[in-house]
Amino acid sequence: MNISPELIGYVAAALTTLSFLPQAILTLKTRDTESLSLSMYSAFTLGVLLWLVYGLVIADKAIIFANAITLLLASFILALKVRNTLFRKR
Repeated sequence: MNISPELIGYVAAALTTLSFLPQAILTLKTRDTESLSLSMYSAFTLGVLLWLVYGLVIADKAIIFANAITLLLASFILALKVRNTLFRKR
């Protein structure tokens, strides 16, 4: 059996992106970001952005696909975390 590296990339991209979805959906639905670390989520979002840029530079569709979706979700959650941190009830 000969599995192409591209297929492995798409399966890996799908699995990592799908594994992120339940937490992202829950956070977006409840708007609860109390348990999320702002520094960790900032670093995570920046890392995803850099993976996306890397995918664009090397023209790897699997990396571009996975990181574009993850960046969109992570950016929404990071924005929500920043908003909740700045305007939390005291």
